[in-house]
Amino acid sequence: MGAKWKAVGWISVGALAGALTTLQFSAVARTGQAPLPLEEMQQLAAVFGLLKAEYVEPVDDKALINDAIKGMVAGLDPHSVYLDKKHFGEFRESNTGKFVGVGIEIGQEDGLVRIVSPIEGSPAFRAGLRTNDLITRIDDTAVRGLTLDQAVKRMRGEPATKVVLTIFRRSENRTFPVTIVREEIKVQSVRAKMIEPGYAWLRISQFQERTVEDFARKLEELYKQDPQLKGLVLDLRNDPGGVLEGGIAVAAAFLPAGVEVVSTKGQLVSSQASFRASPEHYARRGQGDPLRRLPAALKSVPLVVLVNEGSASASEIVAGALQDHQRATLMGAQTFGKGSVQTIRQLSAETAVKLTTARFYTPKGTSIQARGIVPDVMLDETEEGNLIGALRTREADLAKHLTGNEKEDEETKAREAERKRLEENLRAKGDNIKPLPDFGSAEDWPLRQALNQLQGKPVMASKTVVERKAAAK
Repeated sequence: MGAKWKAVGWISVGALAGALTTLQFSAVARTGQAPLPLEEMQQLAAVFGLLKAEYVEPVDDKALINDAIKGMVAGLDPHSVYLDKKHFGEFRESNTGKFVGVGIEIGQEDGLVRIVSPIEGSPAFRAGLRTNDLITRIDDTAVRGLTLDQAVKRMRGEPATKVVLTIFRRSENRTFPVTIVREEIKVQSVRAKMIEPGYAWLRISQFQERTVEDFARKLEELYKQDPQLKGLVLDLRNDPGGVLEGGIAVAAAFLPAGVEVVSTKGQLVSSQASFRASPEHYARRGQGDPLRRLPAALKSVPLVVLVNEGSASASEIVAGALQDHQRATLMGAQTFGKGSVQTIRQLSAETAVKLTTARFYTPKGTSIQARGIVPDVMLDETEEGNLIGALRTREADLAKHLTGNEKEDEETKAREAERKRLEENLRAKGDNIKPLPDFGSAEDWPLRQALNQLQGKPVMASKTVVERKAAAK
């Protein structure tokens, strides 16, 4: 019996090795790159055959190959990833800003899901759910113990299906169930309002395919409310980035035409690029300039950009460009430091590889990677100081992040030690920790300081926040 299975195993090895050899020649012919390392590929084939022949239970060929690809890509850096059918679909969904669900922006509080805001016009909005409502159960599943991602997946589903959310409303001290019918939700990634006569606040929560159109429409609405706008706060806090063209367009709205917004450098010739404040670098093909109707006054209106440790990628590109061109005052905390370009290389109709192909550089040639963007004015999160800012993970804290050196490793260890100390302090405080106020609310301390900056009033800069050094080579 053993000889029989060993024979099957070696037949698998031979078949896979032959396929890999064929792949080697076709890859060389197609790309002109260096040939595949045949000895290592044969070793991979040997392991495949061994698993097929001797593992304790039968293993699926496709699953083995998928896992091998996942491991190969994931070993490079934190942002390169293999996208199987499920994850490729989720990736496409996240960029379009559409999904099927109940329509709420959420956070986590005391192990429960807190509703930050129901999306206007969504099923949750029509059902009367409110900001600060707590979700304690999703259908028959208790929320406590679930991660935020697990809770989101349970609330999403197919259109026209029902989900029962159990709500605890603290203001009324009562718990009640709400049955909601799921439907396609179009996420509004841009919010805006007048915070005082003459002064406006515009927040971008993520750069999606619709963001630039929504951004332009919100700005038009603000200028209709007050054509003599005296100042604008562009809020990019906790904006994880997204579609690159969206970031270029937002920066271009405030910058002189044609100036550089960001450049990239990578191994391929196509990765050596300069993106400028010009429609050809941000407009969708065949749709014209989405910024064409914006008032000329936008190029000179006093501008403050709010950032924090959660501002990453495209939001860092916007902040870096406006800072380098001295077009805005940056306020808040040092950004995440995700200064790398990911390119989607589709492998089939349903799978792809998201691969890091270049690094981002600000107009002055400064790498965003690992260091991030340092604000002109450091701010605390609240009037009482920073509650959790130093606890937030940044790019330089991620394993295998691009470009490190010995000094950077030492700084990462020091940050980790400081984070553990702060976590212990927070645990000791227990229930005395107040949740951070919602962005744009009257209690939003950084927003109040941004408004003071625009109005020429004293700004309460942080006395404790300093730059966290971890620059790329």
